[in-house]
Amino acid sequence: MRSILWFATGVVTAVVLAFIAGFALLKTTVSGFSANGQPTALEVWTARKARAMAVPGEVKQRTNPISNGPEVLAEARAHWADHCAACHGNDGSGQSEMGKHLYPPAPDMRKQDTQQMTDGELFYIIQNGIRLSGMPAWGSEHNGQEDSWKLIHFIRHLPNISPSELQEMEKLNPKSPHELQEEQEERQFLNGRPSKQSPTNHHHH
Repeated sequence: MRSILWFATGVVTAVVLAFIAGFALLKTTVSGFSANGQPTALEVWTARKARAMAVPGEVKQRTNPISNGPEVLAEARAHWADHCAACHGNDGSGQSEMGKHLYPPAPDMRKQDTQQMTDGELFYIIQNGIRLSGMPAWGSEHNGQEDSWKLIHFIRHLPNISPSELQEMEKLNPKSPHELQEEQEERQFLNGRPSKQSPTNHHHH
């Protein structure tokens, strides 16, 4: 009886996988590998299942070894503003210029899809990334594993982040060369020094 059950489970799994593969092939044939548009519900469901299956069972049960507190939260907030906000936004909404154009788009980390994940799952994803998505592996970049565990405290805090915290984080976000130039010109203007302007073309009549 057990062998029949296993066989039936295998057949159902194979059919589901074949359907998903067929759908992906058809979608690719129609629209190519374009990252424009929104993923279908099936793609979102498949990505979430793949993410859940990629995390080893024993890792899911890990608890955060670092106690939360104002200092830890401040460190994590600064780290998020510098490393994570480009895709996820300071508020975790994913509504950044880069995050909105990923495929699939960066998730809203304030919502239950992320908040209901265990500390171990979040830690594993931060450390190892998610294949075939925009999420890189940060394990080699973080200070041992402490930075990742601290970030988890900040992720839990995202649904309650305050306007003052967001304002503080804006000062810590990396600046593009264009933004740095604008800031420099603004400082020069406030100090009474005219900013450099491009030469004006003179037309002779």
